[in-house]
Amino acid sequence: MSGRIAAFLDRDGTIIEDASYVRDPDDVALIPRAANAIRRLNELGVVVIVVTNQSGIARGYLDLADYQRVQARLDEVLAREGARIDATYMCPHLPEITGPCDCRKPGLGLYRQAIAEHDLDASRSLFAGDRWRDIEPGKVLGGFTVMLDVASTPAADRDRAKSEAVTTATSLAAAVDLFVATLPRADSPQ
Repeated sequence: MSGRIAAFLDRDGTIIEDASYVRDPDDVALIPRAANAIRRLNELGVVVIVVTNQSGIARGYLDLADYQRVQARLDEVLAREGARIDATYMCPHLPEITGPCDCRKPGLGLYRQAIAEHDLDASRSLFAGDRWRDIEPGKVLGGFTVMLDVASTPAADRDRAKSEAVTTATSLAAAVDLFVATLPRADSPQ
């Protein structure tokens, strides 16, 4: 086994409330216990990577500067809770508007980029989010996948998770608990 252990997390609906195309930093609202879950990963030496689709940019609902202000606000709010995201990867595309890309989840482009840039081992890593597209890359890459079953999870994604016997959790904190339980005691994430 080579590479470090990571947690590949979705942003909207997983770490912050899904407010549909967040463009105002004041609208950043942490989901309860999300900061604690991220801080726990940080303390274990797990590299925290956020991979997020932001089609609102392609749609014209926000621009890159808006996205960056929201991301800075998220980083600030997490820091106050003693938590940090080590890197964020964002797809601004929407195929109907910008054409196809390999970075839009469930595409693997951003995951492969993060793996290469941070020397990560996807097969020992967590993939968590509130939609099927957030965990499908983990299934392809052999990681530990947990789909969050929360208000923003589409019914079709819930049904697919059940039919494919995918692990589900009611929060990021619960997903982290499940993931940490799979780590061998002698396995150092670093």
